[in-house]
This record gives sequence, structure tokens and C-alpha cells, in this order.
Amino acid sequence: MYFIYNILAVLLVILALPVFAVRSIHEKGFAERLKQSLGWLPEATMLQLAGKDVIWLHAASVGEIVAASPIVKEIRHELPGIPILVSVVTAAGHAMAKRIIPEADGIIFFPLDLPFLSRAVITKIRPRVFLLVETELWPNFLKAARDLNIPVMMVNGRISEKSLGRYCYFRSVLKDMLNTIVKFCMQSTIDAQYITRLGADVERVVVTGNTKFDQSYTKLDAAEKAALYQAVGLRNPGSVIVAGSTHKGEEELLFAAFNQIVAEFPDTQFIVAPRDILRAGEIAELASRYKFTSVRRTKLAEGESLDLTNINMIIIDTIGELGKIYGVADIVYIGGSLVPRGGHNILEPAAHGKPILIGPHMFNFKDTYALLSERGACVTVKDSASVAETILGLLKNPAEARRMGNEALTIIKENQGASRKSAVHLKEVLQTYGLLKTN
Repeated sequence: MYFIYNILAVLLVILALPVFAVRSIHEKGFAERLKQSLGWLPEATMLQLAGKDVIWLHAASVGEIVAASPIVKEIRHELPGIPILVSVVTAAGHAMAKRIIPEADGIIFFPLDLPFLSRAVITKIRPRVFLLVETELWPNFLKAARDLNIPVMMVNGRISEKSLGRYCYFRSVLKDMLNTIVKFCMQSTIDAQYITRLGADVERVVVTGNTKFDQSYTKLDAAEKAALYQAVGLRNPGSVIVAGSTHKGEEELLFAAFNQIVAEFPDTQFIVAPRDILRAGEIAELASRYKFTSVRRTKLAEGESLDLTNINMIIIDTIGELGKIYGVADIVYIGGSLVPRGGHNILEPAAHGKPILIGPHMFNFKDTYALLSERGACVTVKDSASVAETILGLLKNPAEARRMGNEALTIIKENQGASRKSAVHLKEVLQTYGLLKTN
């Protein structure tokens, strides 16, 4: 099975070479990203960290970096003096890591999972331990870690129903990968059950909770909130509705609902943050068709003097701001849920104490969705009409909106501590393997 996997991996890279070449020419920063993915890591980072018994934490993209941020803070607190290296796959993840994980001693792009390349990179760095966030399972990399006696630990582990079925096609390789991992710190009992069904040793599996309850980078004090309010072009008076991480086919449903809201509350302002920021132009055109006057966030950031008097929609085409932007909302809608995409992170707006609307398709976040839904901290909407009806109801009943937001915030506070538990389990792993030494 490894042979087949490696043949496919090499073929995919060969087929992608023309795309890599074009992106290297036209996409700023892609050449450096590709260089690191092929094993040429930054010299300064290697001089500082290679062979220094680092804790290496890998988080693929923005979502995993958000989950990793509080873990790194707790590791720094629990294990001071040990260098920490963070790796990512995407450019957005790299930018986010630089912004919200200042505790990291180095941030690199993860090597492509090719034969020999993974072993070469992990041999060069020689980490004390390797932590993978959520379910970043790479066969060649984990095989090299096993061969080099480097313990691997899963933190904030999550297995979706979809991936559960997909992994079943790679049983022999999967068994090797799971046997390499010495501790599975899973988000929920369901995730723990799924990972054991895939073949993980039940003795190695613990439920620590979701580290995203611990995130703090999105917090805003009064001055920061006022500054952000102005920076994104909002004005008083007027309620603010934020639609976060929306997908194609979803904005039409939302904009139809927003028209009904404006008819009753003409001062309402809308912030729309598409999951894919490259769709910002498309969304601006759609907004115009629905009679909204929009402006893009990047246009506001250019510092030009703009007349915002009649602007009632701001389109977010930047990376890494949405978590804070939820802080200026009066009501939040979570995208990817009116269309069958599985939804997105519900905890960021909850951490700001906001009333939340969610569509029926939240299968990627079932546990947190159920938790907030059962306590009345979020409302499930099924179509454009129910979006309009629910938002209008909350605007007319601010006491209910406050109750929902307060309940969301209470749930966040009740469930914090997963990052601390993960750091404690890491310390135990290092003690078990005789690796708890300082430089």
C-alpha cells in the first residue's frame, strides 16, 4: 500500500509542476512556499532550531492554526525553555500563525509527503516530539518519525463521518500511522470512538475537549472594538449583521433575507466574509443586483477618503480578520450551513457573546452545534424566509438577543481547559520517553 501511495504522490507532484511554475511567477510568496515544501527550509530557522530538541507542532491551515494557538501558549507555560517549531501547509495558515502564535520560535511550510523527502526533513530537524493538530496524517512522515524513534501525539483530534469512510480504504497504511501515535487527545467522545474504530489503541485515547474554546486572539477591549468598528467602515446608528465564511449559492439566500430586514430596519449594516476571498468581486456584483451598496475591506484599508454614507454592506476580502470582526456584530450567521458544506467555526462568535444563526448543514461541527443549540445560544434557520424572520425577531427583541449571547459566552467559559490538558499530556509523554530535558 505504501508503494501505491508513493507512486500516486510522485505522479501528482509531476502533474502539478506546470501549475507550480505558473504560480511561482504570478503568486507572491509561492516560490518560497514551494521551496520549503521541497525541503529547503529557511537557513536562519535551521540554525536556531535544527538539532535543538524542539517540540514540532503541525497545523495545516487557518482553522488548525486557530486550534493550535492556545495549545502553544500552554506548552510554553508548562514546558518553558523548550523551543517550539510550527509548520503549516497553506499560505493563509502561515500568515495566521505569524500573527497569532508569537510564542513559536520558528514557522515553516510542511514538506511534501514524498518518499525520502519527509525523512530528510525530519532527520535534519530531529524534533523531541511531533504534535499533529486535528487529523493531519501523512504516511511517509509518520513512518520516518517511527523509524527515528520520535514520539508522535495528536492534539485537538477530530474525525468527521466523511473522513471515517475515506480512511477505511487505506487500512494497512492507516494501521501503521495510528500505531505510530503514542497519545490521541480527542475533542469529544464521538471523535474518540471514531479513532478507535479506525484502529487506534483505546489505551492511548483520551478526551481533552476542543482547544478552540480556549482561543484568545480574537478578544477585543472597548478601544479595540471602537477602532475596528471604524476601520471596517461601520457607522452609528444601525445594527450590524455579520455573515461569516459564506459559500457560493448561499449569498443569494442571505441577500434576499437582508432585503426584508432593510425594509423594516433601514439603518442595518451587513458584513459578508466569503470563505474564499477570491469571490469578493463576484459577491460585490451580486450585492449590487440585490440593491446593496458595498465596499471591499481592502479598499477601506488603502486609506482613501471614501464617502460611506450610503454604504450598507462591507465585503471582507482579507485573511485572518473574521474572528475579531465577529466582535462588532449584533447578530452572526455561520456560513456553509444553508448549503451542504458542513458549516464553520461556531465558537469564535460564541466567544464574543453573540446570538448566532446556523443553517441545517452543520455536520462538520456536530458537537459544538449541538451544545449551543440545546442551550438556546443559537437558532437553526432553513431558508431565506427563516433567516429574515429570525433576524427581525432578534432586532425587535434585544433582550432575547442578549440572552442568547450571554448563554453562548457561558458555554465557552464552561468548556475551556482543553489546551491545558493537552500540554499536561504532552509533559507526561515526554517523561515516559525520557525526553523531559532542557537545553
